[in-house]
Amino acid sequence: MSINFKDQVAIVTGAGNGLGRSHALELAKRGAKVVVNDLGGARDGTGGGSDAAQNVVALIKQGGGQAIANGANVADFEQVQKMVAQTMDEWGRVDVLVNNAGILRDKSFAKMDMADFQMVVDVHLMGSVNCSKAVWDIMREQNYGRLVMTTSSSGMYGNFGQSNYGAAKMALVGFMNTLVLEGKKYGIHVNTLSPTAGTRMLEDIIDDKQVMELMSVESVTAGLITLCDKDAPNRTILCAGAGGYATTHIYETEGVFLPTAQQTPENVRANMEAIHDTQGERILTAGFEQTNKFVEKAVAYIKSL
Repeated sequence: MSINFKDQVAIVTGAGNGLGRSHALELAKRGAKVVVNDLGGARDGTGGGSDAAQNVVALIKQGGGQAIANGANVADFEQVQKMVAQTMDEWGRVDVLVNNAGILRDKSFAKMDMADFQMVVDVHLMGSVNCSKAVWDIMREQNYGRLVMTTSSSGMYGNFGQSNYGAAKMALVGFMNTLVLEGKKYGIHVNTLSPTAGTRMLEDIIDDKQVMELMSVESVTAGLITLCDKDAPNRTILCAGAGGYATTHIYETEGVFLPTAQQTPENVRANMEAIHDTQGERILTAGFEQTNKFVEKAVAYIKSL
């Protein structure tokens, strides 16, 4: 069965260029009414303009779709609220939110200005929080919603010169994990996309034209679409790029238990090999599961005495 978004409304942030543009065009092609949000700034977040968003809207309309442009700065909650109000006035619902907007201000941590750290966190993390908050009650009331965060391998694994970007991107995984729990009974699914594509975000890193062509935005969008339709998964981190697709999971090892008299730094260090042992490791789906695991170990030890 083909994936479609007939009668659904989608908001895509940062949709004037690159991945966001590709996401918006594909959602519209598959029947969604699309809000094309873009501040129109440079890669570092400076400047602004409506041309990019308006061009995407024009393309969607030329294809017979419906779309409106919006220039809200996602880091400004008041502007985001107005964008969602415009969407509701126009179409009366919000089914899909793709948090894609982002900027780069790369420098080693030693040389980074704290204003640049804060700005990247404000756009990537707080921008996603602002947009999600603005649509959350709407989705709860209609008992349906699909949210997609955009993380990065730089956040999950680290990348030199991107402490600000990496911190914000990993924070979005934690944000997703909690929204999954809070949105489940309201029919809200929350997932995260980890893309790699030949966009302006990578133009200073990769100068091989053939490689950039392999890393098409369309290949990433193919993955994105699977995260926001009616049959979308929940709590999935989907990695996509150059035609490759994978998932990332956070595992916790089984670990060890040390009786009270042995709970010293030296004994923890001495048991590090066993603590690291991956046999029996598992995916936890809520913070209390870790607490339960440790308490169960302690109780089992007491009962064995």
